[in-house]
Amino acid sequence: MNNLNLKHLRYFWVVASRGSITSASEALHLTPQTISGQLRVLEDSIGAKVFKKSGRNLVLTDTGRLVFSYAEEMFRLEGELQDLLAGKPIDKGLVLNVGVSNIVPKLLAYRVLEPVTRMEEEVRLVCHEAPLVDLLADLSVHKLDLVIADSPVSPVFSIKAYNHVLGESATSFFARGREAARYRKGFPGSLDGAPMLMPTSGSSLRRVIDQWLERENIRPQIVAEFEDRALMKAFGEAGAGVFTSPTAVEDDVKAKYGVQVIARTDELHERFYAISAERRIKHPAVATITDAARKDLFT
Repeated sequence: MNNLNLKHLRYFWVVASRGSITSASEALHLTPQTISGQLRVLEDSIGAKVFKKSGRNLVLTDTGRLVFSYAEEMFRLEGELQDLLAGKPIDKGLVLNVGVSNIVPKLLAYRVLEPVTRMEEEVRLVCHEAPLVDLLADLSVHKLDLVIADSPVSPVFSIKAYNHVLGESATSFFARGREAARYRKGFPGSLDGAPMLMPTSGSSLRRVIDQWLERENIRPQIVAEFEDRALMKAFGEAGAGVFTSPTAVEDDVKAKYGVQVIARTDELHERFYAISAERRIKHPAVATITDAARKDLFT
């Protein structure tokens, strides 16, 4: 491999950060053709592609993710050095890059991460939300320090990662006031034929709910399915149907969405994980997250 040209690396970093060559060309005051040519030179020097086409968009390859993670750190340090030389104060606080699987309830993710904001040492929390497979790819190249998920790393993924159980929660069923009172009587049989909002079939929770409904011989009317459980709750708030959420954040759901609890069941459990690239947790903010979740949230 030839020596990396830092100018080419910067062009790549700007394209990756902004998501397109067009946007990068505006930021760098260069033509898209110039940037495209410089990216090809960078790929030739590396000996691998850093971007691939996905429809009309550019996405990072595995090599691209690795290069980007190092470029991020290099140009962050460059900015820090410039500030230092200019006599500006340098922020030496910890940075915690966390990926949150998009199937994890937002309120629960907040409760898991919130203890970081109360640490004595200043921590800058950077949150990314995406499908678990994408987050694990970023974890594997150390772009993320931690991933919060509702399922452990599967052996299917050929990455070195470790599962740390945060805890598990029973499941609560919610609806608007009148509907909640109506379905509360005779639960769970009252859900037979009831309008219900469900996670998509790709989620582990959906499989568990489907199995439970089948055991109870209940056939609700499935009104809609959601990948984003915050959106599901918004529909529930509007009265579109019954929905579920972990009992661990039951009070938060009632306060935020103005709904009532129909019932709770210990037969439906959700387990949540902190996934790291290291077997032993060393990052102090990650240790704070896991300790608080186990001692306070999932009790």
